[in-house]
Amino acid sequence: MPEGEGLFLYQKTAENTGVLCVSNQEDRDVKKIAILGSTGSIGTQTLQVAEENGDLQVTALAAGKNVRRMEEQIRKFRPKLACMQDEKKAKELQLSIRDLDVKVTAGMEGLMEVAADPESEILVTAIVGMMGICPTIAAMEAGKDIALANKETLVTAGHLIMPLAREKGVKILPVDSEHSAIFQCLNGEENRTVRKILLTASGGPFRGWKREQLAGVQVEDALKHPNWSMGQKITIDSSTMVNKGLEVMEAKWLFGVEMDQVQVVVQPQSVIHSMVEFEDGAVMAQLGTPDMRLPIQYALYYPERRFLPGERLDFAKLGNISFEEPDFSVFRGLSLAYEAGRQGGDLPVVYNAANEYAVAKFLKREISYLTIVEMIERAMKHHKENGISPHPGVEQILETEKATYEFLERNF
Repeated sequence: MPEGEGLFLYQKTAENTGVLCVSNQEDRDVKKIAILGSTGSIGTQTLQVAEENGDLQVTALAAGKNVRRMEEQIRKFRPKLACMQDEKKAKELQLSIRDLDVKVTAGMEGLMEVAADPESEILVTAIVGMMGICPTIAAMEAGKDIALANKETLVTAGHLIMPLAREKGVKILPVDSEHSAIFQCLNGEENRTVRKILLTASGGPFRGWKREQLAGVQVEDALKHPNWSMGQKITIDSSTMVNKGLEVMEAKWLFGVEMDQVQVVVQPQSVIHSMVEFEDGAVMAQLGTPDMRLPIQYALYYPERRFLPGERLDFAKLGNISFEEPDFSVFRGLSLAYEAGRQGGDLPVVYNAANEYAVAKFLKREISYLTIVEMIERAMKHHKENGISPHPGVEQILETEKATYEFLERNF
């Protein structure tokens, strides 16, 4: 493992490895949070965690187009700042909450303002796609810790984000269930003793299928995840296993490992959320029910653990936990992710951008299911032929994203 990389952000010092005792809620300090993507799956569950605990103050919210849900959230949590990605929706929101003292902003400028809100201490980045990069950087520049649920930020700009976190002395706390599991397994451990990360996958709705069976998959089929309740885009990504490929690249940056140190293991019951194997052969695993509130709450209160209402694992009823190897020949999106991560530069940008473009087309029923991965493969091949940018800045990343979209528009 590269010296000084990855989990240096999560140094386990003497003061945060012991048990934290909190006598009652009145003794707790209020933590102020801002949320990007508040009306989506992670955003709404983050607000649920805030409501259940009572000592998280929401200072700013940002969402895409769901004005009705945003208004409900504003009236309930009373932030002073709100942003809608769409300018028309922002005007609609402003009109609907004109009786409240809330500033409403719009677009990327508004996202940046929410991210750097001077009142907040931690930013939950739960928006989808590469639009999370600039707001995340703005938050870090302002000294905010990041509860990271936007994996694309590290996939495409990990080489920029991780050094900036070191420079600014901020924490990047993973919210993805798998990366939270790895983070928890590494608590108190030395990075240099990690041999490999075992990143678990449910296998999605098409586990065990052959390629020819996937040809007729419709949108409704791909949105039926067997274990998790998530947004549409990530659910489609889970079905193609592209999501797992993105998570492998994210793990590389978060934990300072090489791509080949991250092994994907299919664990259909979604009970083991990920594992870490150490040099001495010991394996640490984090287990739990498939409830995203757990990693969200762990990130928001780290290093403290809090009571979380909900189901608990009953091992007697569970019966068994099984494991399988992923089928790389059927789920080509996963093998392409390893290729993109190994070659690095702006090739992961192409992988991610092509997938975002393709999934949007599939959800609109404009392309077939198998065309999603075909688009990724074609875009990567084209980009390699024209030359990979080895260390792209933000401007180059966004330019590569745009060029990938244009290539796919011309060729599909």
